[in-house]
Amino acid sequence: MFRTLGGGDLVMNRAKQTHPHAMADLCDEGNRLYAVALRAGRVAREDADAAPCLMEFALLHPDPDDPSWLRPVPPAVALAQRLNPIEREITKRRRLSIELAELFEPFMALSAETTTTSDSIAVLEGGERINAALNLATAQCQAELLTVQPTDRISDRNIMQGLERDRPLIERGVKVRSLYQHTARYSPEKLAYVAQLSNGKVEYRTIDELVERLIICDETVAFIPAREDQQVALELRHPGLVRYLIKVFEYLWDRAVPMTAGGPYDTASGGITEIQYSIAKLLVEGHVDEAIARRLGMNVRTCRAHIAKLALALGSGSRAQLGYLIAQSGILDQKLPEKGGNP
Repeated sequence: MFRTLGGGDLVMNRAKQTHPHAMADLCDEGNRLYAVALRAGRVAREDADAAPCLMEFALLHPDPDDPSWLRPVPPAVALAQRLNPIEREITKRRRLSIELAELFEPFMALSAETTTTSDSIAVLEGGERINAALNLATAQCQAELLTVQPTDRISDRNIMQGLERDRPLIERGVKVRSLYQHTARYSPEKLAYVAQLSNGKVEYRTIDELVERLIICDETVAFIPAREDQQVALELRHPGLVRYLIKVFEYLWDRAVPMTAGGPYDTASGGITEIQYSIAKLLVEGHVDEAIARRLGMNVRTCRAHIAKLALALGSGSRAQLGYLIAQSGILDQKLPEKGGNP
């Protein structure tokens, strides 16, 4: 970089600090003075103090006959000085890309010869990588998005994030169907949000019990959790696996209740509510309170309150006796009112 003589360095540095910019973003004063210098053949050094970038970018240089003047570097020369290193870098990158292609060419041939199931299953570790894969898949989704979203301790945040994710899909015409547990319908905010989005292209339903999360895009890619802490997920692109998961979704969907419909916890013919019926089934299967609460999307305290009401209705004095009484009472053989199907 060319510098002025004597105290001019300080002036340039101070001026530079007031309007730093890249070469491609030459300031207005720099543009003006460079044009003046090209037309006149030179500009006074003191006039150039207002645009120190011209010296910094080597567009002006001191007049060898009179240091109080600055002469312009021809634009063709200045352009070549800047393009040459860029073109060298491009050439270097092209050479590297050719070398990499040659390196992987034999491996690509081997991969083409042996196609395995593992090619269709990717393990995603860490929330950042999982979210990146989900964002890419949903951004590419063009026809339909299917989701199963069990609730948990951070259910409010998860559900609202899911609903917000649906909005851009809806705006470009993608059909969205999402399943939540019945507990999701007891938030006025969620119901209001769903009411805004629910139309022919968007449907939200709830069901008493869900096991794990599931996201399917365009019948081509599915995502399922691989660990309970949700820090490892599987990205599935095997057509057979995706078709199977779609059938699982449709099975649950047909038995779910539209979120805009009435409450799903009506009292069954045996005098217990539908949620207590669901709890009774899980109790007989041997699940502990925490597992039952997680599968039904409620906190453990609420789950235990329902268990207490169920015990009272059946006259049970202990947990062991409750399971026996449920099995003997025949309430699990009773068919509850059908709530699913199209609204």
